[in-house]
Amino acid sequence: MSRLYQHGTLAMLMGKQMQGTITVAELRQQGDTGIGTIDGLDGEVIILAGEVYQAQSDGQVNHITDPDTLLPFASVHFDAPTQKLPFSSVTFSNLSAQLKTAQLQQVFAAIKFHGDFSHMHVRIAPKQVPPYPSLLSVAENQPEFEAENISGTVVGYFAPQIFNGPTAAGWHVHFLSDDHQFAGHILDFSAEQVTGDLQIFDEFVQHLPIDNPDFRQMTLDFDGLIAGIEASEGGRK
Repeated sequence: MSRLYQHGTLAMLMGKQMQGTITVAELRQQGDTGIGTIDGLDGEVIILAGEVYQAQSDGQVNHITDPDTLLPFASVHFDAPTQKLPFSSVTFSNLSAQLKTAQLQQVFAAIKFHGDFSHMHVRIAPKQVPPYPSLLSVAENQPEFEAENISGTVVGYFAPQIFNGPTAAGWHVHFLSDDHQFAGHILDFSAEQVTGDLQIFDEFVQHLPIDNPDFRQMTLDFDGLIAGIEASEGGRK
C-alpha cells in the first residue's frame, strides 16, 4: 500500500487560515519527500530525502533544520517509485500528455525527476501576518523568478479533478536547483536529460488541524472557491 499524506487543505488557505499547525518533526513521520509552505504562507517548501528547504519571496533558499518549524499546509510521502518516467525531455505544458499511458486522471500520483532545464519559471508566496488575507489575494501579488540553463529536481503531485478544494487538481510541483540557490512553485519549465520516477498512490490521507480554534471557526465562501484555487496555483493544469 502506498500513501499520500496531506496536512491542511488549499480551501483552508483560501479561508484565510495560514497559521502553522504541524511541525517539521511531525511531518517527517509521514514522509521523506514532498512540498508545502511555512507558517504565514512564508515561501515554498521542498522536501527531498527528509531534508526540508524553503524558498523565500526574496529568492533566497533556506535549509530548514529546526524540527519545531510550523507549516499550515504540506503533502508528503515515502519515496517508493512505481515506475521510471518514459521521457528524457519534457515541458510543463506537455507533462500530462507524456504520461498519458500512466492513466492518472482518477488517481493521486507523485513525480520526482532531475534534469537540465533550459528554462525554469517559479513564483514564491510572500510571508503574511494576521489577520491573514485569502490565498487568492496573496496570489495576485507574488514575486516570480526565472532561470536559464539550470540543473535541479522537480517534485510534486497530481490530484484528480474531484479533489479540487482539499488540494489542487492537476499538477502542483516545486523545484530545487542542485546548488540550493534557486527554488519555488513551478509556473513553467523546459527540461532535457530527464531521469526520474512516478509513484501512484492507493491511499490519500487528509489530516486536519482539529485542535486549532481558528480552523474550527473558519467559514468559507464557496462562490469562486475552485476558480480561486486554480488562479493561486498559476492557472495551468
